[in-house]
Amino acid sequence: MMRITIEGSESLRLGDKEMGDTSGQNGALRAHVVTLGTAGGPRWWSRGVRSERCGIGTAIVVEDGFYLVDCGHGVGRRIHEAGLEFKDLRGIFITHLHSDHTIDLASLALFGLYEMGSRLKDPVPIIGPGDRGMLPPLSPRATVMPAYIAPESPTPGTKETFATLMKAFATDLNDRIIDSLRPSPHDLFVASDIKIPDGIGYHPNDNPTPAMEPFVIHQDSRVTVSAILVEHPPVAPAFAFRFDSAEGSVTISGDTAPNQNTAVLAAGTGLLLHEAIDFDYIDGLYARKDDATSIAARDHHYKSHTSAADAARIATKAGAQRLALHHLVPGTASPLVWQDARMNFSGEFFLPDDLDIIPFGNQE
Repeated sequence: MMRITIEGSESLRLGDKEMGDTSGQNGALRAHVVTLGTAGGPRWWSRGVRSERCGIGTAIVVEDGFYLVDCGHGVGRRIHEAGLEFKDLRGIFITHLHSDHTIDLASLALFGLYEMGSRLKDPVPIIGPGDRGMLPPLSPRATVMPAYIAPESPTPGTKETFATLMKAFATDLNDRIIDSLRPSPHDLFVASDIKIPDGIGYHPNDNPTPAMEPFVIHQDSRVTVSAILVEHPPVAPAFAFRFDSAEGSVTISGDTAPNQNTAVLAAGTGLLLHEAIDFDYIDGLYARKDDATSIAARDHHYKSHTSAADAARIATKAGAQRLALHHLVPGTASPLVWQDARMNFSGEFFLPDDLDIIPFGNQE
């Protein structure tokens, strides 16, 4: 495995140093993230430069536990490769309910039956967006209303999504529970929906990202986790998360277009991990396509994502000490594609591969 160095800043690959060495007395290493997966989008990226990137997932390591943000494809394998123990998982946080952020939630729960028996009296919280409450607006590119999925419950939240996933695997689970005496996933995990504060003017279609203050969604002896609404139409609600610990703080943007709320949440943070998209790639992908689906897909990327340069501007506005880009689209792009972030940010900058370690401890 390689070590990345970008103009004086470096992230440590797990191949260079054993995970056990990162939990010493140095606060910067006691508080760090492991970029389990750094690619964005609901797809497997074709072979090419950086083709080893798995789907989005980030481990926030604090003291003797870790917290998982998003469950992109391959996240379970990456947790093992990072040397993390499932018994030390303290919570799963879902920024929004698009498939590239949730696809391996089921596998964590199903395969966790074999690794998380010690958590029977201490189930892992799964915390994420609630039910949207209504369908998103129809694309202006549409001529008729498409036939959509599950009209009886078309926009389930995190709690219902987890229950439905487990129900879909009932044959497998009941075999394990009845024949092998394995625990039920419902005894190992407890899913809940984030309650959006009253009185801020939120509406999933008309005002999905009102100006607001961060609010606490989880607190334990290691961290306080705060959330804020971000701009990722048509999905709503979509959140960014901030983890504050005694050693420092890390903020994860989730999928979002540039917006004020992200900077508010990330104010003074030790590390901001922000999504980034290459709009030149998007333009090339749809350049010679004039069908409604292609045009609508291009529309989505432009209204819902952030360029590398804009991610750097948000980090600067927030006063973040460090900036790392992840959820990269395309996941196969050359590092040179993201250089605008370095040019627009004066703090420490990282362009991590999967399984890189980035500290977020307070700088002296």
